Amino acid sequence: MTTGVLLLNATYEPLRVIPVQRAVSLLLRGAAEGVEGVAVRLRTPSTVFEVPSVLRLRYYVNVPRRGAVWSRRGVLNRDGYTCIYCGARPGEYHHGRVLTRDDFTVDHIIPRSRGSGNTWGNTACACRWCNHRKADRTPHEAGMRLLWEPKTPRVNYLVVSGDVPAEWKIYLRA
Repeated sequence: MTTGVLLLNATYEPLRVIPVQRAVSLLLRGAAEGVEGVAVRLRTPSTVFEVPSVLRLRYYVNVPRRGAVWSRRGVLNRDGYTCIYCGARPGEYHHGRVLTRDDFTVDHIIPRSRGSGNTWGNTACACRWCNHRKADRTPHEAGMRLLWEPKTPRVNYLVVSGDVPAEWKIYLRA
């Protein structure tokens, strides 16, 4: 069970997961209204206050879209620690052993020695064996194919992990 509350914009667009304390503050100030579910019941000697699992702001909040900043960790997470060349993933048996996240690295599709850089479209997750095989060549020169095209990740979505409450799912669909 989650300890947070899903906060929606006035347009029902998911904004973020907030702590219960913040949800109570928004409700008491009248800045938000309960939509559905019960995240937690707060008991006082005379009352039981139910904090909804989903809140909606009463007024629209403009959320500027920010570009995704490139990072090695970002590339590995974007690709789900899946090799762009062979599709290997952590937990799979590959090259005589069970893979871990440490077996994956960031590969430059066009090598940096040829003037390319750290961009979302030029980097991808690769297992250490495919990265070694490709070496300082392009995938075409190494006779390797990309399983997908690396792209800049979307940043206008909410990432929720773990057990997602049923009442959140309708709002989190892509």
